[in-house]
Amino acid sequence: MMSLHKMSLQKPVKQYYSESEAAELLCVSLEALHEILDKHVFTAENPRPEEMELTYSELLLLSVWAKPERGCNILEMPPRS
Repeated sequence: MMSLHKMSLQKPVKQYYSESEAAELLCVSLEALHEILDKHVFTAENPRPEEMELTYSELLLLSVWAKPERGCNILEMPPRS
């Protein structure tokens, strides 16, 4: 399966990805994916559905939010002077 670092804006491999496929592509657990969705996308008034499919574009956006959840093995480079 394709990993996140290989994702690009070119034509996606699939039209829709299951939650487990999305979590794998984002390198996070399914529970972490649900936490990201609950924190950034859904609210108490509009809760996350029991099951959902995600598009490639949605995965690209979620990849930005998933970055902190990946753990302390990711280091950010300091800004250039």
